[in-house]
Amino acid sequence: MSLIDKLIVKDRAFYKSFFSMTAVIALQNVITFGVNFADNVMIGRYNELSLSSVTLVNQIQFLLQMMAIGLANGLVVISAQYWGKRETDPIKRIFSVVLGIGLVIGIAFTALGRFLPQKTLALLTNDIGIIAKGTLYFRIVCLSYIFFVISNLIVGLLRSMETVKVGFYMSFYALFVNIGLNYCLIFGKLGFPEMGIEGAAIATLIARIVEFIIALSYLFLKDKKLKIKIRECFLFKYHYFKDYIKAGFPLELSSTSWGAAMFLQTAIIGRLGQSTIAASSIATTIFQVISVTTYGSAAATSVIIGKAVGDNRYNDAKLYAKTFQLLFLVIGVISSLILFALKNPIIAMYEVLDETAAFAKTFISILCITLLGTSYQMPCLTGIVSGAGSTKFVLFNDLIFMWGIVLPLAYLSAFVFHWSIPTTFFLLKSDQLTKCAVAAYKVNRSSWIKKLTR
Repeated sequence: MSLIDKLIVKDRAFYKSFFSMTAVIALQNVITFGVNFADNVMIGRYNELSLSSVTLVNQIQFLLQMMAIGLANGLVVISAQYWGKRETDPIKRIFSVVLGIGLVIGIAFTALGRFLPQKTLALLTNDIGIIAKGTLYFRIVCLSYIFFVISNLIVGLLRSMETVKVGFYMSFYALFVNIGLNYCLIFGKLGFPEMGIEGAAIATLIARIVEFIIALSYLFLKDKKLKIKIRECFLFKYHYFKDYIKAGFPLELSSTSWGAAMFLQTAIIGRLGQSTIAASSIATTIFQVISVTTYGSAAATSVIIGKAVGDNRYNDAKLYAKTFQLLFLVIGVISSLILFALKNPIIAMYEVLDETAAFAKTFISILCITLLGTSYQMPCLTGIVSGAGSTKFVLFNDLIFMWGIVLPLAYLSAFVFHWSIPTTFFLLKSDQLTKCAVAAYKVNRSSWIKKLTR
């Protein structure tokens, strides 16, 4: 067998499945992050204080988002293997488990926004002005959290069965609703009152409700694969709960740990000045938009690998993994070049201080480098390794790198050694490069296939 035969999949159906799922999920993520980008640009043009305030509230929502993604990823990993066996009843049972957990999480975060907004924001910054503005936004936008969690779980459920377009359409309509309402409510256009930061919160809430209605309607009225009924969403079976805790919950813990780490990263950035907060927001937002193909490739990989493992096609899964790695490297190089090319035009869209713009340029340049690592290690670990069932490895890897290395180093840089702000920012993102060695070893030199189905 030639080297090419050992590295490259020859099956056209494989590439069609990968690129179609990656494209649709990437477009969905573009639109999802586009909602945040629209908020950022419009609020950034309103004033910098409002931008910094929304940035901190969005970090709380990011923690919620990571928990929802973790739940959905655990659902996808298990359900994709059942889908490979064409067994749908267990998929319904696993969904009922994650839906129950998701509702508890959504209610808890909503309660924080309604009853403890100031104390929660005080964990991220000591700037009284930012906390006061952020509280106005937080009290309203938190009402969207339950809708957001359920919508994400439904999209994950459908994705595990290779139905990916629903998430795209859901996000597409939400983007237009959000941008239109932002324009009207933030700036007081077309006869609407000028509401500033509160208008942005209302626009986001309505957009999330639109997403929820679309996801719910498709699941119960149009889906022909699962054919789930409303009552089946609440039929709890303990042995499926145990299955999820064993195989899926490590991904929930991994995502939650990651979200909590990002929360602490924001707390570090939040104590380095308002310009640093705003610059980090600008850089991170455009990074999220440009890196959507990486996240889309990871999601597609997880489904393809999980389906192959569920169907006992282990040799196919191993060959797929080698081809995927080459594709991830190509995606990383292209994404980094695009991010670098768009750096100046994007920053020019914001009405910010010169100091903020300078920091933003530096931060984006750093992210151009770390995106190369993200594009390889993230889909390797969350796509190949997790998709094949080795979910605990991903959890322990994230815990060691983020909590054992990145956060302590960044804390020392910012508050003990008082190194430059760009140095601290780089240290906060450095795990995206160092994880590459672990990802390469795990995928190419270690065992990573585990059967999760009954």
